[in-house]
Amino acid sequence: MFVDRIRIFAKAGDGGNGAISFRREKFVPEGGPDGGDGADGGEVVLEVSEHVDNLKAFSYNPKLVAQDGGAGQKYKKSGKRGRPAVGKVPPGTVVYRTSALTVKEAVEMEHGEGIDVEPIADLTNAGDRITLCTPGKGGRGNWHFRSATNQTPEERELGTEGEQGVFFLELRRIADVGLVGFPNAGKSTLVGALSANKPKIGSYPFTTLTPSVGVIEFPGFKRCTIADIPGLIEGAHENRGLGHEFLRHITRCHLLLFVVDMSGLEGRDPIEDLQILRTEIKEYDEELAKFPWKILANKMDLPESAQNLEYLKQRFPKIEVIPISAQEGDGLDALKKRLCEEVGQQPKDTVVAKPKEEE
Repeated sequence: MFVDRIRIFAKAGDGGNGAISFRREKFVPEGGPDGGDGADGGEVVLEVSEHVDNLKAFSYNPKLVAQDGGAGQKYKKSGKRGRPAVGKVPPGTVVYRTSALTVKEAVEMEHGEGIDVEPIADLTNAGDRITLCTPGKGGRGNWHFRSATNQTPEERELGTEGEQGVFFLELRRIADVGLVGFPNAGKSTLVGALSANKPKIGSYPFTTLTPSVGVIEFPGFKRCTIADIPGLIEGAHENRGLGHEFLRHITRCHLLLFVVDMSGLEGRDPIEDLQILRTEIKEYDEELAKFPWKILANKMDLPESAQNLEYLKQRFPKIEVIPISAQEGDGLDALKKRLCEEVGQQPKDTVVAKPKEEE
């Protein structure tokens, strides 16, 4: 199960109460106050983890509740601080503080239809953290209230309540390259051929129902990530066919590859398909339409594709067209070379050996 949007409830721990206590020992029957302080509660934190790829864990338990702080004790001992509640989220998680109660309201929230929402964080890198709710403070024990005129105070402070709130988490996949195309254009086959990711592949539309990310390895320890976005349909910018569910996953890509079925065997015109896809991207987000993009002319192993390729190049003379056959593997080496030049990078944790100096 892939979950990329969810509402959660978060509650930080309350502070512990201060203690009212008096020293009572042998030969000290009337000792002074020794009530300890209450401890602070635990905070609620979201932390980015590379080992998490969606928000599924929150669907089983959509609550993050931290532990309350312990109450003060005698002998001036403070209570034990409450344990924090830490939720692990994948890179690319956007956090909103919202009053939305259902997923339907959350969708309305995205379209600005009256649901109160406040974006508070964009968690993109591993290790990024945000405190959703701050904990309550522990109260002081009666030891703090002693004075020359009041040597047996029965006063103390109560702990304060921790913050709480409703939050909406939305995953926007982070990838260097995003594949855009109609259903059955060959995007999943391409990802499987380029990377170790093996998405579900079938000869019918809408095989891919959830976004998936593969990693492409290049020479010299370079790599890039490529996102297989479920196929779009005309009207996706109006949220037809769950258009917004898929389009938002490419808003972080550095390069868009428009995968076009050049064969036209299903009664589709490759040029018309590409024009529709470009229109959907622009209508959804004009800034997204300005991203660098290239055309992947797929299924070039079929006889009908050669003529359509010529028409496509004439229609888009300034855009790079890369002919490939994801099924047969033709043109993939050239594609990987171009991707290495465009978006290939070395991971931060990679150590490249320096060449030995000549003696």
